Amino acid sequence: MPKRFGLPLRVLKIIIAMYSFLLYYCSEVGSLKRGEMADRQPRFRLNCENDREGDFFTRMQKRFSIRNSDQLQLLGFQDSNLRQIQQHFAAKITIRGTDVVVDGEETEIAQIEKLFSELILLLNRTGKITPKDLQTLLSLVKSVGPEIRDEDIGSVILNTKSDFIRPKTKGQLAYYQSTLKNDIVFAIGPAGTGKTYLAVAIAIAHLKAHEVNRLVLARPAVEAGESLGFLPGDFREKVDPYLRPLYDSLYDMLPGDKLRQMMERGEIEIVPLAYMRGRTLNNAFVILDEAQNTTPKQMKMFLTRLGVHSKAIITGDITQVDLPVSKKSGLILIQDILKGIRGIDFVYLTEKDVVRHRLVKEIIKAYELYDLRQQGENLQVAKSPQEPEPVALEELPEGRAD
Repeated sequence: MPKRFGLPLRVLKIIIAMYSFLLYYCSEVGSLKRGEMADRQPRFRLNCENDREGDFFTRMQKRFSIRNSDQLQLLGFQDSNLRQIQQHFAAKITIRGTDVVVDGEETEIAQIEKLFSELILLLNRTGKITPKDLQTLLSLVKSVGPEIRDEDIGSVILNTKSDFIRPKTKGQLAYYQSTLKNDIVFAIGPAGTGKTYLAVAIAIAHLKAHEVNRLVLARPAVEAGESLGFLPGDFREKVDPYLRPLYDSLYDMLPGDKLRQMMERGEIEIVPLAYMRGRTLNNAFVILDEAQNTTPKQMKMFLTRLGVHSKAIITGDITQVDLPVSKKSGLILIQDILKGIRGIDFVYLTEKDVVRHRLVKEIIKAYELYDLRQQGENLQVAKSPQEPEPVALEELPEGRAD
C-alpha cells in the first residue's frame, strides 16, 4: 500500500506547495497595487477578526523612494537601522526594492517619511549613519513631529539615556552656535536661562567626540551670607556644597558609575577656582561658573590657564554679585577689556530664555523694574536743584565805618 500511493502523495505535496506560493504571490501583487493607489485612496477600512463591533480604523499606506541613497548604509548591516526604526513606530515598514512602503496611521507615516528624508540627507553629507545619529533623529521626529526643521537637528548638543539636550530658546541657540565658532565664550544672563547646564552639555559632547581629552569645571567658593568656617567638616567638605550645581548637571547627563570612573581617571575634574593657579590646561574644555563672583585678578588668572587646543565657557549673572562692596566683579570689567577680540564672544541671555518655572520669569522682570525705579529715583535726587546755603555776614572790624 505505501509503494502504491507513495508517488501520488509526493505529487500532491508539490501541488499544495505551488498553490501556497501562488496565494503568496497574489497577495504581494495586491499590496503593490494598493501602494500605487495610495495617493488616490489614502483611507480604507481595516478588517480585523477582533473587530466585532465593526469599528473603522483610519489607516493609510504610502510609498516613497530611497533610490538615490546607499541602502546598505541607510538600512544598516542586516537591516539593523530599519529594525530600530520599526521598534519606535506602530506602523508597518516594508522595503520593496528601492521603495519604502509604510502602512499605518497618517501621523506616523509623516514622521517616518521625514525621518528617512533626514537620514538620506545626513548620509549624503557625512557618508555614514552612526547609532547616535539615528537615535538623535528618532528622538527629534517623535518629539517635534514631522515639521522638524534642519536647525532642530543641527542644534542637538548631547544624547542622554532618556532624552536629548538641545537649546530651547533663540537665545540658547545663539549661545550654542557661538561655542562652535569661538574658543572662549562668555554667557551672561539671569538665573534659570540654562547657562551652566548647556555649558556642561557642550563640554561633555566635546569629550565624547574626542575633541578634548578632559573636562575641568571651576567655581569660586564665595560666601553668600554664610561663613565657610562654620560649616562642618574639612576644607573639601566645606567647598563641595558650592560645587554641587556642577555635580548635579553631570549626573543628569552621565550614568553615576561612568561619571565616577571618568573622575577617577582625571577626565572630569571639579575644582574651586583658587586651585587653578599655576596650571596649564592643554586639550581641555574648561568651564568657569558663577564668574560674577570673581575679582579682576582671578578672571585674568583663569583665562591665562588655557593651553593649546582648549576651549572655555564662562557663565555668570552680573545682577547677583556676592563680592564685598569694595571689590569689583571680574565678569563686569572683562566685557570692556576683551570686547572685539577675534575668537572671544559675549552672549547675553534674558528673561525670555528662562526655562525654569514660569514664575521665575516674572520674578526676574519684577526685580528689573525695581532696579529701574531705584535708578530713576537716584537720578531725580541728583538732578533736583539744591537750596543755596545762607551766607554769614562777616563782622566789620572795630574802628571801621561804612
